Amino acid sequence: MSSRRAVIIDVVRTPFCRGREAGALSGIHPVDLYAQTLSELISRTQVDPALIEDVITGCVIQVAEQSGNIGRQAALAAGFPESVPAITLDRKCGSAQQAMDFAAQGVISGAYDAVIAGGVEMMSTVPMRINRMGKDNEGELFRSRYPDGMIRQGVSAELIASRWNISREELDQFSMRSHIRAADDVSGRAKDIVSINKGLAEDGVALVCDDEGVRPNTNLETLSNLDTVFKTDEMSARYPEINWSLTAASSSPVSDGASALLIMEEQLAMRLNLTPRAAITHFSVVGDDPIMMLTAIMPATKKLLRRCALRLSDIDAYEVNEAFASIPLAWLKELDGDPEKLNQYGGAIALGHPVGASGGRLIANIMRVLEDTNGRYGLITMCESGGMANATLIENLT
Repeated sequence: MSSRRAVIIDVVRTPFCRGREAGALSGIHPVDLYAQTLSELISRTQVDPALIEDVITGCVIQVAEQSGNIGRQAALAAGFPESVPAITLDRKCGSAQQAMDFAAQGVISGAYDAVIAGGVEMMSTVPMRINRMGKDNEGELFRSRYPDGMIRQGVSAELIASRWNISREELDQFSMRSHIRAADDVSGRAKDIVSINKGLAEDGVALVCDDEGVRPNTNLETLSNLDTVFKTDEMSARYPEINWSLTAASSSPVSDGASALLIMEEQLAMRLNLTPRAAITHFSVVGDDPIMMLTAIMPATKKLLRRCALRLSDIDAYEVNEAFASIPLAWLKELDGDPEKLNQYGGAIALGHPVGASGGRLIANIMRVLEDTNGRYGLITMCESGGMANATLIENLT
C-alpha cells in the first residue's frame, strides 16, 4: 500500500444553467467557461499554476467548439504556463468523476504531486446526440450482439422504474424533494460557485451567479399533471412491462456548466501551508447491461464497499446522480440505503446536469454535507451511457 494520500484542496464550479439558446450561460465559448473556472480555482487556493502537472478534463460531446482537447485550450486561456499539459476524456456522464479518480490515482501512485481534475459541457452550444452513432452505423459486430441497437436513456430509466416497482407518485415526490433541498441550500452552494463573466453588457459586466433550474415552488399537483416523455409506439411494443411514468420534471435537464478541483499529495499540501478539505481514498468503475444502461451504480457501489471494507451503513452521506428520478430510488432499494443520507442538498433534477462536468458538482455537494454534519465518509456514484458507472469514496478532513 502506498503511503501517499490524495487530498482535495478545493473545488469550484460554475452555475449550472439551461443548455438552451435562452440559457443564462448561452453564448459563452466552452473554452472560456472552463478557463474562468480554472482561474478561480487557482485564485482561491493561491497555488502557483506552474506546480500543476496535468489538467484532466471530462467532456462528452467533443466536437466543434469542444473538440481539440478542450482541457489544454482552457488551461492556456486561463494563463497557465505552457509547460502544463492537459488531457480530455469521455466517460459519458461520469467524465468529471473519472477525471478526479484518475488524478487521485496518479497522486497515490507517485505520477503526480499536484493535478487539476474537472469537466465542462456547453450543451446549448454543442447539442446532445450530435456525436452519437445511429442505428445504421453502430458497426456489424456490435449489431450482431445487440440486434436492436442502443435505446434512449429515458427508456432505460423507465425499465428501471418498472423492475424496481417505483411508482409515478414516488418519482414525482423525489423530483419535488430535489428542488426543495436545492432551494434550501442557496447560501451553501454559493460557496462553491464562481460567478461567470459573460462580457460587457450595456450597464457593465454581466455576471451569471447562480443555478438556473431550481424551482422552489414545485408541488406534487403540478408534477402529477405532466405528460410522460419517453413513450413511443415502438418502445411500448418492445417493452410492454413499462408503465411509462417519467416526465420532464423527473428527468435531469440539459445544462451548461463546468467544474474543477485541485488534488495534491498530502505532504506537498502541508509544505505549502494548504489545508485539505478531504481525501480521496477508494475507487471503482464497472460495466453492466448496456440496455438497462443506468444500473451499473449498484455493482460499482458494492465493489467500492468491498475494497474499503465498509458497509453502506458506515457511510455518512451519498450522492447518486439524478439523471432520472428512478435511478437513485432504485439504488436505494437495491442497496437498502438511508434516504436521509442521499443527495441532501438536492441533485441534478433541480441543479442541472452538464454531462461532462457533473462529477465536480457531486463532489462539491458531498464535501459540504460532510463538513456541515461532521460526517467522516462520503460516497458518490454516477450512472453512465453504455452501461457503466464510477463510484468514489472520500474522507472528510476538516
